[in-house]
Amino acid sequence: MKSPLSIAVFCSAAEDLAPKYYEQTTSLGHWIGKQGWRLVYGGASLGLMECIAHAAKETGATITGVVPDKLIERNIVSTLLDENIPVHSLGERKEVMLRESDLFIALPGGLGTLDEVFHVLGESSIGYHSKPMILYNINGCWDSLLNMIDDLRHQGLLRHDLSKRLILANSLADIHNFIDSWMFNKDKQ
Repeated sequence: MKSPLSIAVFCSAAEDLAPKYYEQTTSLGHWIGKQGWRLVYGGASLGLMECIAHAAKETGATITGVVPDKLIERNIVSTLLDENIPVHSLGERKEVMLRESDLFIALPGGLGTLDEVFHVLGESSIGYHSKPMILYNINGCWDSLLNMIDDLRHQGLLRHDLSKRLILANSLADIHNFIDSWMFNKDKQ
């Protein structure tokens, strides 16, 4: 790839989460920064969102926040942003993040994160893009979602093979290995 990789990270803005979530988020952010890549995220100054931005920024990443006006109204926009892309809705935020990113990583998160994950997968399933979605399964946070997807597949409700679109990572090493392989294959095309 000629330009730095742009990685969108979807994650929780909730405070007071399990320490392991913050530790692994920090490690991921440091790794993204050390690669000289760009972090694209929701722009909030709370929870895992601020954690990933802080860690990536302190190790050299460029930080792009896609910031809904509701965050601006509530004064919870991170001060770490190199680029602030204001949007008027969560739908618009998802579209901008999809456009601005090469691949996606979902850290632990709630409804917003689930919405973003399914938006990326849904758009991919009908051919709008072929960008991978990595679920970083810290502390088994995505196990129940994976079980639900597996159940839907067994019932014949999922028509598309998700194996190349939805990647499970149980460690930072898994993410590193997947991205290395993905970049190698992408460069060969």
